[in-house]
Amino acid sequence: QKLEQLNQYPDFNNYLIFVLTKLKSEDEPTRSLSGLILKNNVKAHFHNFPNGVTDFIKSECLNNIGDSSPLIRATVGILITTIASKGELQNWPELLPKLCSLLDSEDYNTCEGAFGALQKICEDSAEILDSDVLDRPLSIMIPKFLQFFKHSSPKIRSHAVACVNQFIISRTQALMLHIDSFIENLFALAGDEEPEVRKNVCRALVMLLEVRMDRLLPHMISIVEYMLQRTQDQDENVALEACEFWLTLAEQPICKDVLCRHLTKLIPVLVNGMKYSEIDIILLKGDVEEDEAIPDSEQDIRPRFHRSRTVAQQHEEDGIEDDDEEDDELDDDDTISDWNLRKCSAAALDVLANVFRDELLPHILPLLKELLFHPEWVVKESGILVLGAIAEGCMQGMIPYLPELIPHLIQCLSDKKALVRSITCWTLSRYAHWVVSQPPDTYLKPLMTELLKRILDSNKRVQEAACSAFATLEEEACTELVPYLAYILDTLVFAFSKYQHKNLLILYDAIGTLADSVGHHLNKPEYIQMLMPPLIQKWNMLKDEDKDLFPLLECLSSVATALQSGFLPYCEPVYQRCVNLVQKTLAQAMLHNAQPDQYEAPDKDFMIVALDLLSGLAEGLGGNIEQLVARSNILTLMYQCMQDKMPEVRQSSFALLGDLTKACFQHVKPCIADFMPILGTNLNPEFISVCNNATWAIGEISIQMGIEMQPYIPMVLHQLVEIINRPNTPKTLLENTGTQKLNHTITIGRLGYVCPQEVAPMLQQFIRPWCTSLRNIRDNEEKDSAFRGICTMISVNPSGVVQDFIFFCDAVASWISPKDDLRDMFCKILHGFKNQVGDENWRRFSDQFPPPLKERLAAYYGV
Repeated sequence: QKLEQLNQYPDFNNYLIFVLTKLKSEDEPTRSLSGLILKNNVKAHFHNFPNGVTDFIKSECLNNIGDSSPLIRATVGILITTIASKGELQNWPELLPKLCSLLDSEDYNTCEGAFGALQKICEDSAEILDSDVLDRPLSIMIPKFLQFFKHSSPKIRSHAVACVNQFIISRTQALMLHIDSFIENLFALAGDEEPEVRKNVCRALVMLLEVRMDRLLPHMISIVEYMLQRTQDQDENVALEACEFWLTLAEQPICKDVLCRHLTKLIPVLVNGMKYSEIDIILLKGDVEEDEAIPDSEQDIRPRFHRSRTVAQQHEEDGIEDDDEEDDELDDDDTISDWNLRKCSAAALDVLANVFRDELLPHILPLLKELLFHPEWVVKESGILVLGAIAEGCMQGMIPYLPELIPHLIQCLSDKKALVRSITCWTLSRYAHWVVSQPPDTYLKPLMTELLKRILDSNKRVQEAACSAFATLEEEACTELVPYLAYILDTLVFAFSKYQHKNLLILYDAIGTLADSVGHHLNKPEYIQMLMPPLIQKWNMLKDEDKDLFPLLECLSSVATALQSGFLPYCEPVYQRCVNLVQKTLAQAMLHNAQPDQYEAPDKDFMIVALDLLSGLAEGLGGNIEQLVARSNILTLMYQCMQDKMPEVRQSSFALLGDLTKACFQHVKPCIADFMPILGTNLNPEFISVCNNATWAIGEISIQMGIEMQPYIPMVLHQLVEIINRPNTPKTLLENTGTQKLNHTITIGRLGYVCPQEVAPMLQQFIRPWCTSLRNIRDNEEKDSAFRGICTMISVNPSGVVQDFIFFCDAVASWISPKDDLRDMFCKILHGFKNQVGDENWRRFSDQFPPPLKERLAAYYGV
């Protein structure tokens, strides 16, 4: 507040710069602090500074960039880059030429200060430096920087490389012109005695590998050997930068050719880097075995992000699973400095295992034998991490060893060192798929028994690792767990009373995953009696603005869906609170939009999670939710959510609309006239999940509306047809585009089923992608309603299908056992077509069929 008052004086900033640059009688920390306060003022109010003040600050900065104190030089540099990044590079034309000329100063402090400032400007303003706005200063700056690679001072060499490094990834033209001289200069610095220089050289080579592989290829063998040395550098920061090289190389197509000759050397280096360093162990309190009674400090708890609900149709395409969640990343020690040599080495080994597959094993297995049974715990622990890191890539080759290894690992779960127990949980979870594929008594039962004990470990890190591993095991085992449910619930419920804050959040996830995995098997009075009281107790304790509600709401959503009618006794307070959360968030958003400076923007995640839990309730309770909907204003709130600016809010509200349509359409129907135009405008494939959920909701609504859907067809049909005709978007989109198209396909079929007259005229425009999309999915209700639609449309507009009839035949043949009346519809269309074209033409036509299709149609439909 004091600072805010002082800021009212126009001269205040003059004083600050005076203290920083002129008041040599003060100690350096005070002068530096004055500069940092000035920097914050520049950030906040620079555009309100009077002209004279601005000019004075700028000239003082340039005059004092060479102060004899490194602290003051650095502070002046920070101040300069802050002014520059406030859009002032254009209004301070002398800045860059001046700094560049100061580089040539005989005085070391001036040169170093100017370079320090330039490095910060290159970091903060790289984009504008490489644009026409400033008349492309880089064409002068980059050659200038390259001259300093050979400077006698290590600090200056390091600045020079760091400056140029800012322009590699963006493939800046000025750098690309000098790329060969850059690479040559880097090689000259390879053996530099200064760690900071070696670190920047490694960083440069890693980035060049991504953008200018062509230039590195001729030198690849020596680069690999250099990086092998650097990955073992005495300085851990250098080793970490070098280790990134293997991660980046593994993503390049040439990885295999380049590395196959070096695996014998590389693998031991990576494995060696996977041991905890002494510092890690101190930071991780590796000697503290029992800490379960110590409350968590708030900064230990990472923010969680909720992933909004995407409606996937109840039919994964055969064999195509949508795997967008990589939950088993190497996060075994996420509290220490997030990224370190151990994690980087493990990640590199993981990706290399995926590149080389079983070819890696001859290099790994001899090492593993030594590590896994080593008397020193640190070594043994690293062996267990290695075994987990190669699990995905080398699974096939590891299978013969697993009958011996898995029991050994299960034994390690009761090791006396907590860090060994926790890594073992993770590694076992990476082999869960294999464990579940074996007879349950062999490995699943002993593993589950031990993991449940670890969930109640006296060490918090082990509790966390065990909970996460158990969630993975649940996903793999699904209903295999049903016989042990009482025992599992016993443990998870006991953990409620034992866990500190951070692990509680992971426990919710394990319970939610359990509900997803065993489904309705959870709906037994004795299980409900164990599980619900502690969950509801937590639910009542949490305030509406507490972020811990997210994981709890997600967990309850899974539980409600699994328990179905078993959730009825608990649904009213849960439903009410979700509606309130939505209402509160919307109200807060309205206040904020009206008066942004008075009211904070709400955290919309609360609303998204609440909408998703309401979806879970509607799905689980079905018609039983009707009373609750009748007594609340949820439809009015949904109408607002469906128009929210934030895509995730719209996505969740459309999912809820679809679920309420299925559960209690009588309450949705009066709003359809308001909802349909909004659904139509959200059929925009740019927001793939929003579009997907809107489409699904339209399909559910059409089934309920029947012929009354007529007036709304024009609002949605064109967009749907356009989307299913789009070429497949790149697979990098989070979801598998197949599933997206499927939703659109099914919805078009459903619209055609209820309003054939309106949809059939467009048949020719969508019949081909429609058929190819549906041929891959298993028989189910949604497929059934869509095919009834297509048959009805063909009877209205038979000519629309003539050109693509072979695709229709193929789609019909994808049915294993259609219902009798649907099968009759197929028969009628096939025979009708055959009679229409005559036997001769039909024979010519059906000769194009692949043999299985021909046989199938003959056997099932007699054509």
